[in-house]
Amino acid sequence: MLDVPLLIGGQSCPARDGRTFERRNPVTGEVVSRVAAATLEDADAAVAAAKAAFPAWAALTPNERRTRLLRAAEQLQARSAEFIAAAGETGAMANWYGFNVHLASNMLREAACMTTQITGEIIPSDVPSSFAMALRQPCGVVLGIAPWNAPAILATRAIAMPLACGNTVVLKASELSPAVHRLIGQVLQDSGLGDGVVNVISNAPQDAAAIVERLIANPAVRRVNFTGSTHVGRIVGELSARHLKPALLELGGKAPFLVLEDADLDAAVEAAAFGAFFNQGQICMSTERLIVDAKVADAFVAKLAAKIATLPAGNPNAEGSVLGSLVDSSAGERIKLLIDDALDKGATLVAGGQLEGSILQPTLLDGVTDAMRLYREESFGPVAVVLRGEGDEALLHLANDSEFGLSAAIFSRDTGRALALAQRVESGICHINGPTVHDEAQMPFGGVKSSGYGSFGGKASIEHFTQLRWVTLQNGPRHYPI
Repeated sequence: MLDVPLLIGGQSCPARDGRTFERRNPVTGEVVSRVAAATLEDADAAVAAAKAAFPAWAALTPNERRTRLLRAAEQLQARSAEFIAAAGETGAMANWYGFNVHLASNMLREAACMTTQITGEIIPSDVPSSFAMALRQPCGVVLGIAPWNAPAILATRAIAMPLACGNTVVLKASELSPAVHRLIGQVLQDSGLGDGVVNVISNAPQDAAAIVERLIANPAVRRVNFTGSTHVGRIVGELSARHLKPALLELGGKAPFLVLEDADLDAAVEAAAFGAFFNQGQICMSTERLIVDAKVADAFVAKLAAKIATLPAGNPNAEGSVLGSLVDSSAGERIKLLIDDALDKGATLVAGGQLEGSILQPTLLDGVTDAMRLYREESFGPVAVVLRGEGDEALLHLANDSEFGLSAAIFSRDTGRALALAQRVESGICHINGPTVHDEAQMPFGGVKSSGYGSFGGKASIEHFTQLRWVTLQNGPRHYPI
């Protein structure tokens, strides 16, 4: 069992009232972590520590910040085994947590590269002898709120570019992966960033709303970023707007995967299976809607069903398990209701559907219509539905018939045709002949519609985590009308 204290001002500490909560393995029920349950006063203290650390961190030269972030990236990678040891919090496979650490390390490296790319510009002025500049400067304290499903990736993403831009950070850990989120904070602390530069707050599930509201309302918090469900994202966005705090929101998705009639079906099946079922479909980019031209739909479905037969889900530690557990049994019950609703209304179960506790076998449904909840609702599980259409325009209409717009994919041997379609798909991300699940540290990552607004990643993050200021220098006499 892992003990998980708070990280405030460089110090590990319990909650002020001594309260803790437990996170249990969803498969075995064993306690994985015992976690400090922060009070409102702890939240205030974390912000105060970040505020106190801000002047010194912001004053560092860009290359010094680069050096410290690169050192953190190397330490994060070196401590991969510690992250994998905490995978029991979510029931994920070890390979998923290993990939998390790999990409999280790259996010720190990319952020390190960005420290010298935070630039401004000279703007011509109509005022004689006036030298006008637009400067980007650090904002102050940034609040990052990260989810559990890709715990190392998404928590690091909430921290890395704010730090590169000269801000200090408070990370609110997920109640479902607190040990991983706290470990990220410890790695950064051990890397010599400085006391208070990164602070990590964990809270009991029942306290989440109050803690988040307290953190956002704190006057020292100048920016907010959140990754999670659209439902909670709306709350975070409303709270941030109430307190006039710019927020970067990356929310839910229901990614469409278009298969044109000229597609390489074998390649499409491999990408669809990966995108739909990796990490049990618990990824914001997961392939949920397989939108297939009717001319090749039967062949595609048959090939995908055969692929699914090779992907058994089970205890992540059991030999033969290719896929692992859902985050908890209640997630399985929720998803099973969506599956049953579709079956009751005429859908066909092609593969999977069996639920045992938190283990749900990868599931494929055909004949899904807009009368079924699975047509529109995000399952956030290992479930994909087949939607059939005739011709590119019909497929495009189905792809855009969703409130979500995060990731999408198009498979076609005619790349020009696919690129033309990609420009009309309503999503922040679109991959041609690649899976919907893909991320690289340097890429702009964000959605449209109910999938949020703004982009994480590389240069795209700079505008979110800096303040643009207009500064002038008058070099000569100036005429005034009075």
